[in-house]
Amino acid sequence: MQKIVVNRCYGGFGLSLKAQEEYLKLIGKEAHFYITSKYKHRDGVGEHKKFDSENDEMPLSVHVLTKDFGETFEEFGKEQNDSYFSDSDIKRDDPKLIEIVERLGEESNGNFAKLKIVEIPDDVKWVIDDYDGMESVEEAHRSW
Repeated sequence: MQKIVVNRCYGGFGLSLKAQEEYLKLIGKEAHFYITSKYKHRDGVGEHKKFDSENDEMPLSVHVLTKDFGETFEEFGKEQNDSYFSDSDIKRDDPKLIEIVERLGEESNGNFAKLKIVEIPDDVKWVIDDYDGMESVEEAHRSW
């Protein structure tokens, strides 16, 4: 049987910061969290401030970078973009992702997610179907 991680509530797939940090450790990278504290269009300058996931109140949006850019940096440039990590880029059958979700359970859920591991037969080619963030695994087929 093959295992696949899906989101089973309306909202959308997403990993908690703890799960993202654990995933990055498993692939040999660090996790550094930043929030946008000033916006160029509103404040005249952009600013991204380091976020402490253990002490700061959880915002809706946190940037996860694999390199430390200090306490603050102004704008996202090539260096920041090159180190940007997005949990949506992880393949849903990635063994490391499955390990994290199995180990952390509900602690792996992102802000709008309820993650579940679905098992399907090994020989099935599959796709994830999504309706308003609620996902299911379906056998791949042709559509015209």
